Amino acid sequence: MRRHLGPLLAAALWSFSPASAQEAPVKVGYAKCAHCLPVALLPGLAKGATIDVTGFNSGNDVLTALIAKSLDVAQVTYLHYVTALDKGFDLVAVAGEVNGGSECLSAKALNLKAEDWAGFKAAVEAAKAAGTPLKVAASRGNAQDIHMRGAFLKHGINPNKDVQFVNIPNPSDHLAAMQRGEIDMVCSVEPFASQIRMAGAAAHFVLPYDQAAGNLTNLIVTRSDVIARNRAGVQAVVDADVALVEKLKADQGIWVDVINQKTGLSKEVAAAAIRNAEPDYRMHRAKTLAIAAMMRDLKYISRDVSADVEKHMDFSFLEAATKKTRDGLGY
Repeated sequence: MRRHLGPLLAAALWSFSPASAQEAPVKVGYAKCAHCLPVALLPGLAKGATIDVTGFNSGNDVLTALIAKSLDVAQVTYLHYVTALDKGFDLVAVAGEVNGGSECLSAKALNLKAEDWAGFKAAVEAAKAAGTPLKVAASRGNAQDIHMRGAFLKHGINPNKDVQFVNIPNPSDHLAAMQRGEIDMVCSVEPFASQIRMAGAAAHFVLPYDQAAGNLTNLIVTRSDVIARNRAGVQAVVDADVALVEKLKADQGIWVDVINQKTGLSKEVAAAAIRNAEPDYRMHRAKTLAIAAMMRDLKYISRDVSADVEKHMDFSFLEAATKKTRDGLGY
């Protein structure tokens, strides 16, 4: 028995030695949408850290998990970032990911042509006068919601007064609501917007980027305590994110595949979805300030968060990952 004690003891001591200790995986969350799903590919691009990824139904769910400290890093939207700051949550933006992914689709009964804002406004006013305001759906709190509201407001339609807003939290439910005739318009997220259009359930109305947010959608965010505890892990996530963006630009086939695998939607729908998407790891500071101002105008937030927006954008991770200065990274 004694002759086995030496090797066993040595093995036990080796297993607990600092040199062999492994950092805990960095937990990253993402939403299940066409421009968010590529985050599922980060583990295969990570260097110097292990990344665990988890998909959620919506950006709201991802943000909740990050604030609850169930995640270390999250892919959310610029809207989530501004909303969280308004509420005083500890959030630090460290990179962009993919922008775009929003589309407004109208019920066929409206008989609207694409981009026909005058026709839509006339339909809104007629329905409101009749006491049956048009029902416009989105997933409240997501980028598509704010894109839609900003575009409506710019074209003289008050989304809080002129139409009846219908909140459908899970965007995969948008198609069924349109098929059942429960809504007159939806601002959905890809690939579900393409699914609705290709199923013939609704017609393309507009890509709602004609407002302060433009097509800005995704941010990679973390918390200050995560940066203090594991700066190298956060850097590894940003490094992988930059590599991911370059990969998506070079090979859209992997993008189509991950959408198909994670949603079960066809590759045809996935291919259509990514035509309305723009990989971009930069963080757009000036536009974020404009988004914050628009959100305040829309009563989405309660105060001016401009100072918070600037304070909680940390470009140092992108600078290290790209070897560029912040001026070339959206600052």
